[in-house]
Formats: sequence, C-alpha cells, structure tokens
Amino acid sequence: MSAVEIVRFAFRGLAANKMRSALTTLGILIGVAAVILLVAVGEGSSQSIQRNIQQLGANTLTVSSSTGGGGGFRMARPQQDGGPRTQARPLTVDDARALADRTAAPHVSSVSPVVSATSQAASYEGASHAVQQVVGTYPSYFEASNKPVAKGTYFFNDDVLAARKVVVIGQTVAENLFGALDPVGRQITITGVPFTVVGVLKEAGATGGFQDADDVAIAPLPSVQQSLTGFGPLDQILVKAGSADDVAAAQAEVTSVLDQRHGVGGAVAADYQILNQATLQETVSAATSTFTVLLAAVAAISLLVGGIGITNIMLVTVTERTREIGIRKAIGAPRGAILGQFLVEATLLSLIGGLLGVAIAVTGAQFTIAGITPVVVPSSVVLALGVSVAIGLFFGSYPANRAAKLRPIEALRFE
Repeated sequence: MSAVEIVRFAFRGLAANKMRSALTTLGILIGVAAVILLVAVGEGSSQSIQRNIQQLGANTLTVSSSTGGGGGFRMARPQQDGGPRTQARPLTVDDARALADRTAAPHVSSVSPVVSATSQAASYEGASHAVQQVVGTYPSYFEASNKPVAKGTYFFNDDVLAARKVVVIGQTVAENLFGALDPVGRQITITGVPFTVVGVLKEAGATGGFQDADDVAIAPLPSVQQSLTGFGPLDQILVKAGSADDVAAAQAEVTSVLDQRHGVGGAVAADYQILNQATLQETVSAATSTFTVLLAAVAAISLLVGGIGITNIMLVTVTERTREIGIRKAIGAPRGAILGQFLVEATLLSLIGGLLGVAIAVTGAQFTIAGITPVVVPSSVVLALGVSVAIGLFFGSYPANRAAKLRPIEALRFE
C-alpha cells in the first residue's frame, strides 16, 4: 500500500466521525494558541519595558536615596570615641551641585535634581485632569531623560533661578485640558497654583500598560518645591555621562563624590544607590525571559492534555474498527500499512489543530491584551507547531501499534 493510499484511508477514517475529530483537534488548537499568545504577551511586555528604559538613554545614571535595612538609620564612620549613630542623609540640591563640578566629575555631562508629586489636580477653564506625575527639575532633565518637546520650548535656567511658574506638559495632559486648542502660552492651575504652559512634550506612549508616560507635567525645581512638595530632600538625581563609553567612569566619579559628602566608607554603608540603565536592561531582560518561559510552560500543559485526548480517541477508534482491521489484514494488508494509517490519523489531528492554533494566535496578537501589544516570536510558532506534530506521533503510536498487532482471526470475531 502506497503512502498516498495510507493518507487517503486516514482522512476517510477521520471524516467518518467529524464531531469527535473536531473536538480532539480543539484540545491541540487551544494548547498551541495558548503557548504562542502567552509567549507573545511576554515578549511584548519585555520590549515595552526595554523601550521605557532606553528612553533615559544608555549614558544616564539615576541616583536615589537608600536607607538600607536599618529603619532609616545607619552607623556613621567609626571614630575614636566610638562614633555616633546618625540618620541617613537624603539627597540634596547641594549634592547635585557637587556632582556637576567638572573638576570632581569630569566625565559627567549634566546633572538634574528631581522632585515629583503624584496625582495632582490640574484645571483650565472648566476642564480638569489629575496629572499622574508633576516633576520639578532643571532644563538638563529633558535631554537626560530623552523627553523632546513637540510644541513650544523647554524652560530655561533663568526660570529656575527666578522660580517662575512655567510648565511643560505631556500629550495626555494637553488633550484632557485643552482638547484641540494649542496649550502654549495658556495658563493652567495645578493644585490651585497658576502655571503658564511653555511647551508640550512629544508623545511617548504607555509604559507597559501600567503608567502613561504622557501624563506628566515638568516645571522648574523651585516652583514645584514652593507649590507642591516643600523644600525637602530630592527624589532622584539624574546624571548624564558624556557618552555611553564614559558611563563606568562617570559612575565611579559620582560614587566618589557622594561617598565623601555622605561620610561613606569602612563600616559605613552607602545611603544612596546608583542605577545604571545598561545594568537595568540586562536585569529586566533576564527577568522577563524567565517570566515568558514560565508562561509558555503553563500553556504547554494544554498541549499535554490535548495529546492525552488524542490517545483516548485513537484507542476508541481502534476498538470501533477492530473488525475492519481484521478484514484488511485477512486480505493481505501488511502490518506497516495498519500502523501507518493510525499514526497518520493521529498526526493529522494534531497538525490540523496546530495550524488552526497558529492562525488564531497570530490573529489574537493583533489586539492589545491587558494593555500590552503582543509580539509574536517566530521560534515559538515553529516550536509549538513542531511539538503538536510530535505529540500526535507520540500519543498516537500506542493505539496504532495496538491496531497493527491485532491477529486477523481475533479481529474478525470481534463484534
């Protein structure tokens, strides 16, 4: 019996029980679609996070306070009298000025002290909006954080020195407060304080579905401190190295300056931390890869269940067609033909289910899922489809072998 005839008999066998074949195929379909879609969601999430990190640039360092595990206290540098226990020092504008000293930190290009306030009420002529984040900083922040202006301009150093109430807003804020109007030159109030809009940021987009990067307002540091946060410690200091090759040297210089200013050394732990964007990207990549693999492993269970379903259905099929098998063997059908027919039937079930699963997964990836745009990974499609075919062969081999081993005389007696 030729291979074409074996395939023809297999199709005929599947067509004899269309509903049962369709339900068996459904199990593989769901498994393949789940694997591809979940991997796509994981990849989409990873790429979104990576894009948000890259917005700060490869040559940017973020310095933030770190109180360690001592409830906000640390042991000061040991001295002869035993050394007093002092509170961890917060980051200050003086720290930022020290980091901007080109003598102490020649590889540092710019320094931007940052304070921020969340969920601040803003309004303009009856329209209101809760701004997700209001940032107080210096003009160098726009370049260091890669936030270009689409309309208007940034504020300048003179605005910082004079503590002028000027602000650059994101696209989300502009749309909610002004609609189709041009915001530049108009005055808004933030928590009751008037600010004049001098610029609108270029659209950045959502950050992984959890935060809108365009829902932001950026104003001179003293203005935000006077109106919203008070003159307390800084939230961050954004440091930009001269180039990507200078990041390591700049980080060493920042560490040296802050260690000296905060009395760090010996048994005294640092009360700040420096976040290197390149290191963060590597960490996030490793974490998201692990997360994606976990999602794929969970989805693969569906494929296993589908394979068990194939075994079950093929065993039922062999039992139902025992007499047919006996007649075919009695008229000379070789063992290989019987084995091949049932293997082909099982493989066709999984292959058809796999192809339909791929089609559904690719279609589903065109839509946003939980705020994330899925990115189909070609290797996951090939792997899922290959595994589905392998499952058909593996789980179909036992029923097929059982059918091939039937003795003709016993099969003919079967009712």
